[in-house]
Amino acid sequence: MYQAIQHLHSYWAYLVVLAVSIATINALYSFFSNKEYSYKDFRLSLFALIVTHLQFLIGLVLYFVSPLGLQSISNNSMGVVMKDSTLRLYAVEHPTVMLLTAVFITIGYSKHKKKLTSHPKFKMLAIFYTIALVLLLSRIPWASWF
Repeated sequence: MYQAIQHLHSYWAYLVVLAVSIATINALYSFFSNKEYSYKDFRLSLFALIVTHLQFLIGLVLYFVSPLGLQSISNNSMGVVMKDSTLRLYAVEHPTVMLLTAVFITIGYSKHKKKLTSHPKFKMLAIFYTIALVLLLSRIPWASWF
C-alpha cells in the first residue's frame, strides 16, 4: 500500500506543478496586460486548486504510512529528526510548506471570487498563486524527482 500511495503522490506532483505554474503565469500575464477575466481563467485557477487539494490529501495519507513521515518522528526523537536534513525535509519541512501552499492557493481562489472586476481578480490570483508556487518549488524533494 505504501508504494502505491508513494507513486501516486510522486506522479500527481508533476500535474500539480504544471497546473499551479500555468495558473500563476496566466494570472500574472493577464494582470499585467489588463485582460478581461473569462471562463478559461476561472477553470485554470479552479483546476490548480483541485489538483493541489487532492495532492495534499494523498500526501497526508502518505505522511501517516511512510517510514519517513510520522513514523520517523515516533521511532526517533524530534531532536534526531531535526538534526538529519533528509528526515527533517520529509517529516517536517515538506508537509508544513505544502500545507501553506494549499492554504495560499485556497485564499487566493476565495478572494478572487469576491472581486467584481477583472483587474482585482487577477491581482488576487497573481499574488497568492505566485506565493504558493514559490513555496511549492522550494520544498519539493528534487533529489528523488531526478
